[in-house]
Amino acid sequence: MTPHGLQRNGPQRTVLVSGASIAGPALAYWLHRAGCAVTVVEKAGALRGGGYPVDIRGTALEVVRRMGILPRLRDAHVDSRRLTFLDADGGEVASLPPGAVAGGVEGQDLEVRRGDLAEILYATVRDDVEFLFGDSIDTLDRSGHGIDVAFRSGRRRTFDLVIGADGMHSATRKALFGPEEQFHRYLGYCFAVFTLPNTFGLSREVVLWNAPGKAGALYAVGDNDELHAFLTFHRPQPPARAALRDPGVQRDLVAAVFAGAGWEIPRMVGAMRDADDLFFDTVGQIRMPHWSSGRVALVGDAAHAPSFLTGQGSSLALVGAYMLAGALAANRDHTAAFAAYERDLRAFVTMNQALVDHGAATLFPTTARALEQRDAMLRGLVTLPSATARPAHSALTLPAFPTTP
Repeated sequence: MTPHGLQRNGPQRTVLVSGASIAGPALAYWLHRAGCAVTVVEKAGALRGGGYPVDIRGTALEVVRRMGILPRLRDAHVDSRRLTFLDADGGEVASLPPGAVAGGVEGQDLEVRRGDLAEILYATVRDDVEFLFGDSIDTLDRSGHGIDVAFRSGRRRTFDLVIGADGMHSATRKALFGPEEQFHRYLGYCFAVFTLPNTFGLSREVVLWNAPGKAGALYAVGDNDELHAFLTFHRPQPPARAALRDPGVQRDLVAAVFAGAGWEIPRMVGAMRDADDLFFDTVGQIRMPHWSSGRVALVGDAAHAPSFLTGQGSSLALVGAYMLAGALAANRDHTAAFAAYERDLRAFVTMNQALVDHGAATLFPTTARALEQRDAMLRGLVTLPSATARPAHSALTLPAFPTTP
């Protein structure tokens, strides 16, 4: 394959990608393969390392295989051994292989730290595209034949296309499509994520405590001294916007919800009070009627965040990056390319976003009755054979990547 195939039928297309987490570097890789000159801008000063584990399943496995990074991802595979459910008093309900609940395929699906995935993607493409760390888009002017971009650093550049790969709370989406509220579907939960010392003796496993409408989880990625902690709770209406911005308000809200809870929840709440890496947010999805406007398009969570309840955020980002770059490689006209991207990906996204209902019912029942039913189902799963993949994970068969436009 000729890496600069697009130059045969016109000048090299210049593309600015905003965001260097998962979707951004993956898109940059495929755009480079399509012959584009790619710049990735990332507001953080460097790649964000570590982080909680993410899953790569189904169609996304074929994307990383075609990228040549499957062996490295297998080396980084976390391989959680079990998921243990506890009742409100801390008693064991069931202990299962994680795939039995997530609908994964043992021996095929991958689970890697988010930072490890980002690092592997970056290493694959860093010599071929331009990265601008510690900067971000300030304004976009679409009045000319291209897009004039003013960066917060003061630099100014013009690009043929701009792609927002900047996450669920995308600034690119807000600037071009309007406030997040019109696209955000609140799913009825809030969550707090942080790390704490592994004084619980956990190793490559997840322990999940449940009471009606409340859950606390401890996630041991390996055999090290650090745990990822999650505190999640049901709330019919989202908190006031101030709570989403003020860490002190966030901590007080979580502490009030979990006051009097059993098991190790008091220790977790105490650790949350002292955590310097607390991340608090609502659980939601992004649902948009269109993922592009003029010369600007969105990819990954910026376009269609499915929420962590589906376990498919990273997989959708990888598949979306492939499909968007492929559409641009096959169509010199960006309007036709963006239309093809949406047409060919929309059904896959919709199927995977629909997994949210199963995830919420399994992980976070909101009533005592629903929790009893969930626990009875889990006890029945103990004797079942290994789970098979959910159809949504592999619902899209990847087309061949175009070799010429």
